[in-house]
Amino acid sequence: MPLKCGIVGLSLTGKTTLFNCFSNARGQAAGSARSNIGTIHVPDPRLYEIDRFIKSARVVQATVEIVDIPGLTKGGSQGEGLGYKFLADIQQTDAIIHVLRCFDDDTVPHIEGSVNPVRDREIVDLELQIRDLDMVMRKIQRVEKMAKSGEREPKHVMEVLHKLKDHLEDFQNARTFTIPEEDKRHITDMYLLTAKPVLYVCNVDDASATRGNAYTEAFRASMTGEGEEILVVAGKLESEIAELEDPEDRKAFLADAGLDEPGVNRLIRAAYNLLSLHSFFTASHKEVRAWTIRKGETAQQAAGNIHSDLERGFIRAEVMKYDDFIRYGSEHAMKEAGKFRVEGKNYVVEDGDIVHVRFNV
Repeated sequence: MPLKCGIVGLSLTGKTTLFNCFSNARGQAAGSARSNIGTIHVPDPRLYEIDRFIKSARVVQATVEIVDIPGLTKGGSQGEGLGYKFLADIQQTDAIIHVLRCFDDDTVPHIEGSVNPVRDREIVDLELQIRDLDMVMRKIQRVEKMAKSGEREPKHVMEVLHKLKDHLEDFQNARTFTIPEEDKRHITDMYLLTAKPVLYVCNVDDASATRGNAYTEAFRASMTGEGEEILVVAGKLESEIAELEDPEDRKAFLADAGLDEPGVNRLIRAAYNLLSLHSFFTASHKEVRAWTIRKGETAQQAAGNIHSDLERGFIRAEVMKYDDFIRYGSEHAMKEAGKFRVEGKNYVVEDGDIVHVRFNV
């Protein structure tokens, strides 16, 4: 199954506005009782640079699934509103994009009465922590029965779970819980919400699109030392850019706003990285295409993303590095320069590799 990013946040933060900017689906705004699901195309200028030399019939971008989860509220972890359903939807995702309101708008009252992204993050985190704590307590009860039998393994698992329980009760997220590698298997089977990697998006007004504002500065200060990525995006401005079909009109609009590219492009690339994904390319006169793989996958595994037959009958991978290809301009010139490589099934495919798979089935 494809990897998914889930967009979360309180109601009226602009989540669905951002979702509609980069998704192939149109989500319903505040008040919707279900999550919106769509596909986003990952912008990658390298595809078009390769195509300058190949001149293929089409260019195909990599894709990622995105889920816009309706706004959480206090008590969601206790079933308030549709809290259980929304939290279950988050559990089905692989990473979280947390949208925070960092703009004033008297026509759109804040659900908590005032704009405060630091407080809003704490509200959402608390709901997720409570849900995770419930999951941990349930597992403790199951393992406790086995531990009473005197088996060594259940007793060790209980120790790990109680340490995690204390961590969550201290209002900490599971992703910051330090644990030996060999013990992670005792936790991963619970698919904890706060264990998922997270990207924070500060949704600002148009005037704050390039530099942020007092709200974003306060939020950044509150996150010092935590290590998560924080992006500043002007959702309303992005929606206006997305409605422009003419590329030149978009370019002029971006220039007027002081931007080099749409903020959603940065957001998409950050989400792609958050999922520990990167791209390799295939290039022919038929198409130049980006393929999505997990970082660390081998050539044989990458071949399986193209077609199962390629993985099953894998013989070798012919690899050209992107920078070298752009420099030399053709496969022939790459061979002449000694830059054309032949790799076996255990070669770890790097971001930007141009790969041709030789196989036999």
